Amino acid sequence: MITAVAARLANNWTRCPVRGPNEADGRTPAAGTAFLVHQYPISISNQISIGSPGANVYREEGAIRLVLNVGRSKGAATASLWADELAALFRGRVFDGVRTYAPSSPAIDDRNDEGPYFTLSVTVPYEHDTLG
Repeated sequence: MITAVAARLANNWTRCPVRGPNEADGRTPAAGTAFLVHQYPISISNQISIGSPGANVYREEGAIRLVLNVGRSKGAATASLWADELAALFRGRVFDGVRTYAPSSPAIDDRNDEGPYFTLSVTVPYEHDTLG
């Protein structure tokens, strides 16, 4: 599932570099350089069918959190525009077996006044089925 989201971003997002879980040694780019992080704060898996071995369907439901960090000098308008574009990229889509639904409105990080970034996040509910 993470690979599918990473591929969707790699193929469709050009505004700034993208970082996935456990990438880039945890270091941020040079101060003020925009970047996007995708995270997976919650997921729940359930068996949704019973059949012969290898034919059972397991459904993972969870959330993709897209954290957009834009240099403070770019202003809230740029960050909001980019967050809306990210939401549109995942709103009601099906790709590589992943189904995504209505994203949240951008959440503004309360610490935006403290550092070199203006940070917004968008949360996208998803489902992904696997056979087992």
